[in-house]
This record gives sequence, C-alpha cells and structure tokens, in this order.
Amino acid sequence: MRHFLAMLMVAFLATTATPILAQQTLNYDQWEQTAEKVEGLSVDPQASDAALGQARDTIVEWRDRLQLGQNVNADRIATLRNQIESLGPAPAEGETEDADVATRREELNEQLSTAQAPRLAATEAASRANSIISQIDEVLRQRQALALARQTPSPLLPTSWAAAVSDGFELLEGVASEVSVQGAATETFADVRPRLPVAGAYLLAAILLLTLGRRWIINLPSRLSARASSYSRAVMAFVVSLGQIAVPMVGVNLAIRAIKATGLPGPWTTPFLDALPVAAVILFGGIWLARAMFPREAIAYTSLQMGEAARISAARMVTALATLMSIHHILTRAVLPLSGLYEQGEAQAGRVPVQFSEAAAGVWHVVMVVLAGLAMFKLGNTLRRLTRDSVTQDLSYRHWIVAWAGQLTRVVPIIALIAMAAGFINFGNLLVWPWLLSLGLVALLILLQDFIADVFNMLQRGAEGARDGLAPLLIGFALVILSVPLFLVIWGASVQELGEYWVRFRTGVSLGGITLSPGAIITFLIVFAIGYFVTRTVQGAFRNSILPKTKLDPGGQNALVSGLGYVGIVLAAVLAITSAGIDLSSLAIVAGALSVGIGFGLQNIVSNFVSGIILLIERPVSVGDWISAGGQQGIVKRISVRSTQVETFDKTEVIVPNSDLISQPVTNWTRHNKVGRIIIPVGVAYGTDTRKVERILREIIEDQAMVAIDPPPSVLFRGLGADSLDFEIRAILADVGAGLGVTSDVLHEVVRRFEEESIEVPFAQRDIWLRNPEALTGAEKPVREAPSSPQKHDPALTFDQAADGDALPDTGDGDR
Repeated sequence: MRHFLAMLMVAFLATTATPILAQQTLNYDQWEQTAEKVEGLSVDPQASDAALGQARDTIVEWRDRLQLGQNVNADRIATLRNQIESLGPAPAEGETEDADVATRREELNEQLSTAQAPRLAATEAASRANSIISQIDEVLRQRQALALARQTPSPLLPTSWAAAVSDGFELLEGVASEVSVQGAATETFADVRPRLPVAGAYLLAAILLLTLGRRWIINLPSRLSARASSYSRAVMAFVVSLGQIAVPMVGVNLAIRAIKATGLPGPWTTPFLDALPVAAVILFGGIWLARAMFPREAIAYTSLQMGEAARISAARMVTALATLMSIHHILTRAVLPLSGLYEQGEAQAGRVPVQFSEAAAGVWHVVMVVLAGLAMFKLGNTLRRLTRDSVTQDLSYRHWIVAWAGQLTRVVPIIALIAMAAGFINFGNLLVWPWLLSLGLVALLILLQDFIADVFNMLQRGAEGARDGLAPLLIGFALVILSVPLFLVIWGASVQELGEYWVRFRTGVSLGGITLSPGAIITFLIVFAIGYFVTRTVQGAFRNSILPKTKLDPGGQNALVSGLGYVGIVLAAVLAITSAGIDLSSLAIVAGALSVGIGFGLQNIVSNFVSGIILLIERPVSVGDWISAGGQQGIVKRISVRSTQVETFDKTEVIVPNSDLISQPVTNWTRHNKVGRIIIPVGVAYGTDTRKVERILREIIEDQAMVAIDPPPSVLFRGLGADSLDFEIRAILADVGAGLGVTSDVLHEVVRRFEEESIEVPFAQRDIWLRNPEALTGAEKPVREAPSSPQKHDPALTFDQAADGDALPDTGDGDR
C-alpha cells in the first residue's frame, strides 16, 4: 500500500512539475536549428519518405514540449491579472490617476509581461511546429497520390502476359525447390529430426482445431440458443459465434508454428507464412460476417429483411470475396508490387527473392480483380434490390444504406478494370480492396448495433420497446462515430495522420472567440451534471422534508421549488462554463445573435418563459387551483417555464401557454380560499303560493351541511316567466368544488318536497293552429271565416290549400 501511495505521489509531482521542467529544458536556439533543417528537408525533392518521417517525428516531439511550455507561470499570471484588476480600470486618454496607483499599475504590467514572455515564445514555436508538420504531411500525401496514379504497362499487352508467365514459373520453381525434400543433405534431416515431436504436436492440434473444432464451434450457437430464453438467445448466439474466428485462427497459428519449428522454411516460403495470419483473419472474419449477416436459418432474427434465396446468394458471394481478399493479401505481401495502398511503409520488405516486373504484376492483379469483380457484381445486384423487393415499407436506415452500397458495388469493379486496362494498376487496387473492407466494416457496425440492442433487451428481460430504446440508439450512433478513423485507415490514412487529426481535435476549434476542445466539453458536461444533480437533490429535500413543515400553501411550495430549480440550473451552467475555461465575455457576440433571433422567431417562447416567471413570483395561479381559461376548466397540475398543465374534469390534459394566463382573463375559483357561491334556479306553476315556496326552499337549503351560516343562504323571487314563477336559491359553500354535489342534493329534495306539498313544476306548452285541415284528407275546402281571436277558436286543425297541391304550414299571425 505504501508503494502504491508513493507511486501516486510521484505521478502527481511529475504532472504538476512538467510545465516548469519543460520550460527549463527548452532550448530555443536548438529548436530554431532543428526547425530550419526540417523545413529545408521538406522542400527537397530528393528527400526520401523515411527521412521525412523521421524529421516529422522529431518535430512532433518538440511540439509536445512546446505545448507544455504554453502553461508555464499560469498561477503567477492569474495572480498578476487579479492584482491589476483590483486597481480599477486604467484611466482613459487625457485622464490621470493617483501617482502611487499609476506606479503600482506599471510595475504589475511589467511583471505580467515578463511572466507571459515564455508562454508567448512557446506558443509561437508550437505554431511553427504545426506548420512544419502540415507541410511534411502534404508532401507525403502528394507523393502517395503520384504513386497511386502512376501508369505502368497495360496488362492487356501480350508482352505483359509473357512476363507474368515467366515470373510465375520462376516463383513456382523457387518455392518448389525449397519445399521439396529431394536432394536435401543428411545434415538437414539430422537437424530436423529432434524438432519433429514438437512440430507434430503443433500440427496435430492445428488439424483438430481446423476440422473438428471448427465444425463444433459452427454448430455451437444453434445448440446453446435452443436452451436459452427468448430474450437472451440473440446475445448468446452472437458471443459464441465469435469463436468461429478465434478457433480457426488458433489452428492456423499452430500450423505456422509447426512448419517453422522444423526449421525448413527459407526465403521462398517464409514471406507466405508471415502473411498467412492476417490472411486467415480476413478469410474467417469474412465467413463469419457472411453467416451473421445472411444466415440460412436465423437463430433470433435477421439484421436485414431479405428473402431466403437472396440471403443464400449474398452469403456465397461474401465468402468468395473473403477468400479472394485473403489470397490477394498473401500475394501482395509476399510477391506482387503495385498493390495500391499496401505499398505504404515497409510493405516490400520480406518478400520472396524473385522480383516481379510491373507488367507481370499488372496481369496478376487484373486476374484477381476480375474474379473479385464478378462476385462484387452479383453481390451488388442482390443488395441493391433490398428496398425494392422488400415485403414491408417500414424499412430502417440500414436497408437504404446497404442498397446504396449495393449500387456502388456494381460500379466499382467496372471503373477499376477500365483503369487497370489503361495501366493504372495501383488506382484499380485502390478502388476494389478498400471498398470491400468498407463494406465489411459497415456490416460489422450493423451487427454490433443489433448486439447492443439485444444486450439491453436481455437486461430488461424482453420488455416491450427495450431494443428500440434511446440508450441503444445513442450507443449505436457512438459506434458509427468511433468507426470513422477505421474508415480513414482503410482508405489510406496513416497512423501519423490520425494522430495529427486527434491533436487538432484535442486543441479545439475556435468559434467567435470561444475555443471548444474535448477536454473543455467533458469538463462542462461533468460540472453541469454535478450541478444539476445537486439542484434536483435540494429540490427534493425542500419538496419532501422542509416545505411540508411550513405554513406555505401547496402553490407557494411549488413556486419555491421551481425557483430553486431555475436558480440551480443557471448556477450550474455558469460554473460549468467557467470551469471549462470559456470566457463569458466571449459570449457577447452569441448573445447579440440570439437577441436578433429572439426578436423574430423566438418571441413567443420568450413571452411564455417570462410569463412563467411572473406566474411563479406573483402566483395568480398555483398548482391545485380550479381555473377557467380559454374555454377550459380544470385543476392546475404543473407550472413549467413555457406552459401550464391543466387537468379538466373529464381527466384530459390541457396545455395552456403561460402568456395566455397573463394576457387573457382567467377565472380562479379557489385562489385564496375554497369558499364559493352556487345559484340554483327553481320554477313553479302559476297560482302557487309564493311565500310557501320560499319557505320550503329555505328549509331545504339550510339543511345542507356544506352551506355556510354566515352569510346565510337566501331564496329570491326573481320574476314572472312565460311558463313559471321563477325563484333562485343562493348559498355560500365552504368548498365550491362540492357545488355540483350540493346542487344535485338540493334538486332531489325540491322534487320530493314539492310532491308532498302538491306544488306543480310547470313545463312549456304551445297551441299550434293549422289552416285548411282538409288538405290532409283530400276533402273539399270548406268555406270558413278565420277566427277573430285565437282564444275563441276551436282547437281543430285548419289548413290552407296550396296552389300546387302541397300542404305547407303557414307562418303568419294565426300561428302560435
């Protein structure tokens, strides 16, 4: 434990002392000499790629030291700046300040300049180092482009085929002479004989793994998934299926060890053996991808919606392409030049003694590309029909990507063969083999996204929507982002270039005077997350423990908790911004731009936000209030920054913008208390004793428990209606929310008491007068005079015969 603590202390001291030590060891004279030498080398056309690479590594080391030097005297500079700020603003032009203050300000400024000088020198030198590195990278990229675009003899020429046959026979003779044991010396057998047991053991193990072991691991996922649960079957099958790559790879490596253990391989066979492990990864990895992406029988589901025939065809083509790629890798590593991107670095080191001519290499490359092109064309035909032949229109984005890739897979080999026929062998290889590796990486990303979704489905034990949740989606998107460097490597980016991209990314991007770097972003997210968590914790403590013990009403408690949340989030954001090293003054430009946007497009949002703040401060509406606004009535359930959530009495949720609650009339039935008035209209027939009705209604309302005694309820005779004598019961309730129930009870009691007292509740009656009733029966029209008064008329129906024979109601003065 003590050793561990000592190591931590040493690491801490080394970290804190690094900038100071870096500044002490920086020799700017030496840096100037090195920089000038490398700058001259970068413009020298005779400089080799190896020399440029070594010079670049030297500049990268200097840049790392210079970047550390940019942090020198950080604490001292911060202290001096604080001291200068404490003196107040500097006097404007033409103004003066106290002599002592001016002297002190001048001293502090001189000290600040002295402290900043090393940092400025390191910053300037680091900028020069970046320029030199970029210049070297540009030179190397131009050379690589020229090499890939170099034209060689066309492989269609007869002389090229003759050279290919000649070099091929020379290669076969060399390999055969080394493999053949005929003519071997007796000493050779004497040397090999002691190694045969070890080599035999390796070889036996390799044969078992490549035959029985491979067959067993291929069938293992099906056997295990049959015993697994429905939600864990896919995860288990995927994990176990990785053994289809691992087990054969172990067998191949054991076989290589068995051959090398004999000591027989020489310069003709060793290059093939050295290239075999990577070729085996390509072969068995491609076979695994074919089985995982296009299975004959899906264990849980298929990643792509395809018919069985299409899956079988695609799997065969992927297997064939994996085989061709593995052969191509062996030949290019051991024999053939002009292999496109494979020519970078030390690709030609360790090849067989025979030197293939460019004409011969072009022929063999064309043969490989022709075979691969046939398989690519058939695979592209299958993939491009993925969206067209689908049985459903609900296709995910992966189907469209794969279909688009299928279209290009048909075009790439055609362009490559045309370029190769013209002698651009490197360019043809650049198109075909990296494109196949890119397709394999896309397939791997699809399988990994499905695997992540299956893991979440297993953890949630098959819950509905577990595979389609937000977390699997975000992780899958992160995988796509992380795969970008792999795509760059596939298409020729070097490790040094990727390192330079990472350095630039880590340095950050300047936007409007604000430098955003991964470290600053991570710091911002961590600090803000901590502040947000603390804010929610404080809100929970106030809501559940502190405020319930106070005399604040629920609306006030909600307002206080919401205010704490707003203040906490603002403080967390400010702390996160300052912790990330972002100067708040640099946000002035952003704030100005936002003000323009607010003035035009965000004014409604800002209006609702300000209205929400007013609601929380003035509290005209609080959580739990019964309000009526915008034609809706209900109980306020939540007041947020933008809107207020109201639950109607139909148990539906209505979202009311906060600005409507501020700018429009709002009826709040329960703002300060729950006391409210109800009015119940009652009508009785003409001829009823009104005083008796008043007494009965008063007795009924006074018997209600919810009715307040002070002020007492009242019964009012309101008017002489067309059909009834109109009364009103007016009462104050202790809880207006019970108004509907009280009204119902009162009306029930009114009906009962009126029946007991023989008081009639009238209903509307109308007498209808019709002219010419004979029109209904077809009788002759009687000659009758119209009654002079409706009250003296016999209530018989009369009709007036219409001119066209139709009976039409008359709406004149005689109707009522």
